[in-house]
Amino acid sequence: MKCLKNVNSGTIIRVDDKQAHQMVGNQWKFVSKSEWKNLVTESPKENIEVRHDMGGSYEIKKEKRKPVKKEQK
Repeated sequence: MKCLKNVNSGTIIRVDDKQAHQMVGNQWKFVSKSEWKNLVTESPKENIEVRHDMGGSYEIKKEKRKPVKKEQK
């Protein structure tokens, strides 16, 4: 597994080695796993979504929305 960062949006994903080598280029670059880990463990309110693309899987950090609290009168 390799970690890639989108140069334009800053999104960090984890993909298998074969897919990572195919994706690296103008839009994606390699980053360290610790950078990905910091992003993932930064906040417990965030969720990781695993998707599959062209036979490989990748993970996307997704932010959960906070529930709206209604004021009691």
